[in-house]
Amino acid sequence: MKFVHTADWQLGKPFARVSDPRKRSLVQQARIDVIGSIGRVAAEGGAECILVAGDLFDSTSVDKATVAATCSAIGQIGLPVIAIPGNHDHGGPGSVWEQAFFRREQAALAPNLSLLREPAPFEMDAAVILPCPLLHRAVLTDPTGWLRAEQTYEALPKDKPRIVLAHGSTQTFLGESDDDEETGSRANLIDLSRLPGAEIDYVALGDWHGTKQITPNAWYAGTPEPDRFPRGADYESGNLLLVEARRGDLPQVTCTHCGRLTWSELSHDFADDTALDQLVARLDALIGQRADSDLLRLLLTGSLGIEAATHLEQVLESLDARLLRLKLVNRTLVAPTDQEIDALTRSGSDPLIANVALRLVELSAGEDEDASIARIALRELHATCAREAGA
Repeated sequence: MKFVHTADWQLGKPFARVSDPRKRSLVQQARIDVIGSIGRVAAEGGAECILVAGDLFDSTSVDKATVAATCSAIGQIGLPVIAIPGNHDHGGPGSVWEQAFFRREQAALAPNLSLLREPAPFEMDAAVILPCPLLHRAVLTDPTGWLRAEQTYEALPKDKPRIVLAHGSTQTFLGESDDDEETGSRANLIDLSRLPGAEIDYVALGDWHGTKQITPNAWYAGTPEPDRFPRGADYESGNLLLVEARRGDLPQVTCTHCGRLTWSELSHDFADDTALDQLVARLDALIGQRADSDLLRLLLTGSLGIEAATHLEQVLESLDARLLRLKLVNRTLVAPTDQEIDALTRSGSDPLIANVALRLVELSAGEDEDASIARIALRELHATCAREAGA
């Protein structure tokens, strides 16, 4: 059977760190829009169904507008969509899956959506799904524990591939946390080594938001629309896995990118003022002419002269306007060039400016708060003198 393995849609995620309401709405809408991309990849790849390995929603109390938009988008796919509850949208009492509004919308808009809330075989025409749903946000027992018993497989068809659908961390690889600055939790641990390998043909995992192969037949699909900054050089998100599974054989897995938004990180050190032009060139290569489609974590270090530092502020102002989010750590120091210091401290037209500038230069040499304030004041003084000279 051919199918699409996906997970961690987390529809309704608030993205509170995107401060601009319009931009935040665009990031949230991208997660709804990617459902259409999933359907197109599935249709073009000849998939018979779509498996969602948990966290279709971001919470158990997602708003009604998100529920309606989700059901509408899923219904338009046309293929069966089979999902399990994850830690964010767990299947415990009071969850979104039990709410009358969701049930009405699903029945009216997404009859092709099946939610598997019980650990029991779900037989399809071409395969058997072995779901391992989470009924609480964090469980101490292995969600796949029920698959260790030999009798689980006795009544299963001998010719249909068996596909495990599970959400959590493996013993050797931690899954995803809520915050983009934290590491994963040790709850919901899955021990793949205790599963009877000969009885299972593919393990579709969810929780880690990057695409990652854990064993020859166990994969994390990752989130189909990126939702956080990279966590290392090998971190890839925004993908789907097109899987062809056969009973008793290793699966054929093809990774396809479908995400629209780009989450990047960039570090740049200013060795001198010419390094500012290098930063602009790197940003142009990374983002180009795009607007409203990138989120960037930017770390700046080193030092710049007063004029270069002022230009940097203009670059950052433009960048912040074009990006959906700029997460900036700016450790750049303002270090006036010899020419700038000479122009201020040797001001023959105004001895007061010269004396103030000389004192600010002395104070700015340190690394404490007073030095930081002095560098700002020195830059403002330079800008004021430049404006007066131009006038």
